[in-house]
Amino acid sequence: MNTTMLIKLDKSLKASAKQTAEELGIPLTTVVNAYLAQFVRERRVVLSLDPQPSKKKIAEWEAISDEMDKNIKNQKVFSTAEELFKHLKI
Repeated sequence: MNTTMLIKLDKSLKASAKQTAEELGIPLTTVVNAYLAQFVRERRVVLSLDPQPSKKKIAEWEAISDEMDKNIKNQKVFSTAEELFKHLKI
């Protein structure tokens, strides 16, 4: 037997969660049911936030990496941290 539960959420959070679930091919209801089942089974609340870089940040890093690869002859190599610190005048 199914039932309906009404909860208040931030609209943007609900929209983001729904979009993420759709991208993964999972109905948001399934995600909520799975979290509630885990809560009941483990009798604890598990909250974690694994930081994930944004697509924009990844693109920036890739551009920097590409630029470094193109200019590899101009890069200075350091054998020790002390050499790097001296070069950076730290």
